[in-house]
Amino acid sequence: MRLTLLVESLRQMLRTDFHFELPKELIAQRPTEERSASRLLTLDRVSGARRDLKFRDFPALIESRDLLIFNDTRVIPARAFGAKDSGGRVELLLERALSANTALAHVRASKGLRDGAIVRLAAGASARMLAREGELFVLEFSCNVMEFFQAHGEIPLPPYIDRAGEDADRERYQTVYARTLGAIAAPTAGLHFDESIFAALRARQVAHAFVTLHVGAGTFAPVRAEDIAAHRMHAEYLEVSESTCAAINEVSAAGGRVIAVGTTVVRSLETAAASAAGAAGPNRIAPYQGTTDIFIKPGYEFRAVDAMVTNFHLPESTLLMLCSAFAGREALLAAYAHAVEERYRFFSYGDAMFLT
Repeated sequence: MRLTLLVESLRQMLRTDFHFELPKELIAQRPTEERSASRLLTLDRVSGARRDLKFRDFPALIESRDLLIFNDTRVIPARAFGAKDSGGRVELLLERALSANTALAHVRASKGLRDGAIVRLAAGASARMLAREGELFVLEFSCNVMEFFQAHGEIPLPPYIDRAGEDADRERYQTVYARTLGAIAAPTAGLHFDESIFAALRARQVAHAFVTLHVGAGTFAPVRAEDIAAHRMHAEYLEVSESTCAAINEVSAAGGRVIAVGTTVVRSLETAAASAAGAAGPNRIAPYQGTTDIFIKPGYEFRAVDAMVTNFHLPESTLLMLCSAFAGREALLAAYAHAVEERYRFFSYGDAMFLT
């Protein structure tokens, strides 16, 4: 397995190296009735061994000396609709607030928006176009940005969910521990955790800690470059606190595993570890606050993460490439083929994997 990982790290990797066939009916359109009722496929990156389990089996796989790290970001109801003065319909998707009344947003409108154009919104609010930043628009709102979207926005379900958002999505497309408002997509590996799972983890004396990474719409952006080395990631805001770093360093020194719940946690911890490299002394990781555009692909050397919980990801996506870097591309794609054969549910509302 290690030889396979080395070979993958040395050769040019193409986007099509990460393709797999997925029947459309396996894309989960709704969550399971209970969060922890999903399935769990385990994959060991050393031996390539797999096991088909239920997510309720997960606590039994964790030892008391391990540490689980969660992303506590909370999804904003980030989609809102309005109209131009001409009457043309406008759809706004908030990327992130820049100040109390300015924001960076994706805009869908016939003929786009010109400088200074006004979008009329719900409850008498409006937004004026100030500038462009690549494919995004800088908008000035007549009110507090976050308060407006909280009151009038809709939860922006991923593009592969072929239905309109429902009232139930406001709760189910959030983790039970979501607390820091700022994401426009959920850290979906955490959607499987409910009070029964946390109770079982507490009974096993398993500790946990949090990071914050506000997931942006770029998480759904396709890789267009044929050579994946040419792909550039979107930037996302993250915080890794001093207390979380202290817990990680303590567990690492004692020989326990740092287990990331989701690819957002992997990217957070690896960003913090990379920024601390050479400056953290014997510590594995140091606090970090800022943005990250880290692209983890085969050949990457992990510094902070020993195991990870993750959902099944889209073909040719950066998240599939990250998981391939951790588990090995061939082993991961073989596991995906097994998951398709066994009718696992894919993507945000789907089933989970545990990569060890």
